Amino acid sequence: MGVKIYTTPFCPYCKMAKEFLKGRGVEFEEVNVQEDHRATLEMIQKTGQNGVPVIEIDDKIIVGFNREKIIEALGL
Repeated sequence: MGVKIYTTPFCPYCKMAKEFLKGRGVEFEEVNVQEDHRATLEMIQKTGQNGVPVIEIDDKIIVGFNREKIIEALGL
């Protein structure tokens, strides 16, 4: 299972999402869209917006920190 989270350094919801994933033992790739312009464009292409966090779990995209959707997408 591949998990990627698009973040910015000062986003409180990004921090909460990362802590949530870590707390459940989920490994993920973090992409800082503030530093990586290509990643920003990739995220916007996938979601149609530029807000973070955006969590990609396999083929599912979750915009914002939504515990229920994350749990569902992870199959927990």
